[in-house]
Amino acid sequence: MSFQKPKGTQDLLPGVVEKWQFIEAKARDLCRRYHYKEIRTPIFEHTELFQRGVGETTDIVEKEMYTFQDKGNRSMTLRPEGTAGVVRAYVENKLYAEPDVTKLYYIGPMFRYEQPQAGRYRQLHQFGVEAFGSTDPSLDAEVIALGYSFYHEVGIREVTVEINSVGTPEIRARFRETLLQFLQPMREELCKDCQNRMEKNPLRVLDCKVDQHRFEGAPELISHLDEECSAHFEAVRNRLSAMNIPYRINPRLVRGLDYYTHTAFEYKAGGIGAIDTIGGGGRFNGLVGDVGGQDQPGVGLGLGLERTLLVLEAQQVNVPGGEPIDVYLLPMGERAESEAVRLLFELRSQGIAAEKDYMQRKMKAQMKAADRCQARYVAILGEDELDQEVIALKEMATGEQQSVPLNELADRLKPAQA
Repeated sequence: MSFQKPKGTQDLLPGVVEKWQFIEAKARDLCRRYHYKEIRTPIFEHTELFQRGVGETTDIVEKEMYTFQDKGNRSMTLRPEGTAGVVRAYVENKLYAEPDVTKLYYIGPMFRYEQPQAGRYRQLHQFGVEAFGSTDPSLDAEVIALGYSFYHEVGIREVTVEINSVGTPEIRARFRETLLQFLQPMREELCKDCQNRMEKNPLRVLDCKVDQHRFEGAPELISHLDEECSAHFEAVRNRLSAMNIPYRINPRLVRGLDYYTHTAFEYKAGGIGAIDTIGGGGRFNGLVGDVGGQDQPGVGLGLGLERTLLVLEAQQVNVPGGEPIDVYLLPMGERAESEAVRLLFELRSQGIAAEKDYMQRKMKAQMKAADRCQARYVAILGEDELDQEVIALKEMATGEQQSVPLNELADRLKPAQA
């Protein structure tokens, strides 16, 4: 019997995983510069956390969560998104007691039971950031800028930012009646999901991809903001303009999660089909209180790594693959073989990437293996070299070869890895 990976998952093999390492390294370095610290939370949490945090009327909670009973008959769920778990950790570990804004980031797998399609998997991976403790619109703009910079630095071209303000729960409650008056006459023509959302959360009807064409002339929440929300949104826009970050206002942007307040945003990129959203986020001022903590304002984003790589491929961006090794050792004979093992360990201990043949192949085949490893140098060790305590070091790019004392080999190779 042979096994296959579950539907909606993927194996990341050598040659591909290096591309993941490249974009993850970019994310980590960007967070270092923006002063965000890494947090790692469990990949499963109590189901109620997502029901309360993400929202019971969202597609994620209603349709997409991987939920199971554990051996203690507790309902657990594989995390479908990163924010709720980070907020839970923030509350449980009393990070709100810190005197400064708490700025966190995460990179890891999420799980959603949905129909797999281009760049969308049942086990997906996200890079996200969350900042707690301030309502300053500059923090909203900083988070948006961080995501925009990530896409720019990995090499994606022509990324645009769409922004909107979704106000406060009180504003949305008043806007609900206005929106229902617009939607009610077309109720029977809408998809079943939209009909269901009209009962529970009509604002999310505007997020429907099936009936989007029907909503021309729909009332816009952004036109119903109070003075405080309007001022916050205007300030966010001013900060983005100051950083020369291109954006456009999308008054129908509501995002697929219930916890957003004030700023909501998405990143768009062409070349990946009709669903061109590659990441997004927003402000979530009430979420900390919703999960049982001393309420603190927050803002964050989540960027899909699969979608990032899909856009890079569509735009034919050359993403660095595997790193070359510094040296490939070619021992000739049993005596040299023993010395090569010792030498390999010594080189690797000093930070030098080194490899040798383990297949007992002839020199020509070993040279081909060294070439496949993209070795910068080949070091040939035979009986004569051992007697003279030297090794023949050949530079692969030029073919130049020289004898190097064995005890100086590491020093000769170190500049190559700088």
